[in-house]
Amino acid sequence: MKTAPYFQGTGRRKTSIARVRLVPGDGSVVVNGKPLDEYFAGEAISQIALMPFQVTNTARRFNAQVKVEGGGFSGQIGAIAHGIARALLQSDAEHRGALRKAGLLTRDPRAKERKKPGLKRARKAPQFTKR
Repeated sequence: MKTAPYFQGTGRRKTSIARVRLVPGDGSVVVNGKPLDEYFAGEAISQIALMPFQVTNTARRFNAQVKVEGGGFSGQIGAIAHGIARALLQSDAEHRGALRKAGLLTRDPRAKERKKPGLKRARKAPQFTKR
């Protein structure tokens, strides 16, 4: 039995990591065993995760199976978009220009800065008294 070809991509944003597998299909997106709309219930921002499909006009060509962990909603959605974009690049290298122009191939390196000793937060110092 021959299995259908699939394409993989790993996306990251903040502390979230998404492992994406694209399989030829009707365009359904399953995140951690749930449909995308159910996993990010009430989050209109979840459409950002599907942006790579819109940019490359491949909206109904692939089913996406995603495992995502870490971070919050925003980070997970960004990681899914990054992973889908990298998987689409494997399927067809012609998509590179469109994905690059939309900024979907660049990993967003911004993350929370660590707390330093002697400070209250990463940069906030205790109140200074002169006398």
